[in-house]
Amino acid sequence: MAYEVDFTEVSTVGLESSPVAEALAGLRANEARYFKNKYDHTFTTLPAHEADDVVDHVARVLKEERDIVIGSPALEARQFEVDGVRWSYVFYESGLSINVLWTLADGGKRAVGFKLSDGMDVPDELAGFKFARQKSKLAGTIRGSYFVIKGEY
Repeated sequence: MAYEVDFTEVSTVGLESSPVAEALAGLRANEARYFKNKYDHTFTTLPAHEADDVVDHVARVLKEERDIVIGSPALEARQFEVDGVRWSYVFYESGLSINVLWTLADGGKRAVGFKLSDGMDVPDELAGFKFARQKSKLAGTIRGSYFVIKGEY
């Protein structure tokens, strides 16, 4: 069942098993606020077991592009299209959030973004990335990085 993410009353629904559940919920709410403010899009998530296709898609892109395999279990995922861009999101138990941005028009932007919840260590599989810091009222300090997708998925 889809969960509509509320960015005014942050909830850990669906993320309770994470050791950084509060920070991960804040990160998820931060994403919801971004999509509402920029696109007037309501951000929803599904339990990962109900969105296996999204989890598998993100895993495939990571594996084929950079030989990255995420060790943490996926908790929630969702794929949606807004303003000519397909977004795939996966939220992991460790506190990691990964999104795949895929502009549908030829020659558009295509990238993988990583965001680390406040209080989590950089996972070993992402140790080679440099992370920029961003302050968020909802999520504390968010550390983020990305890479450009070269293949076709």
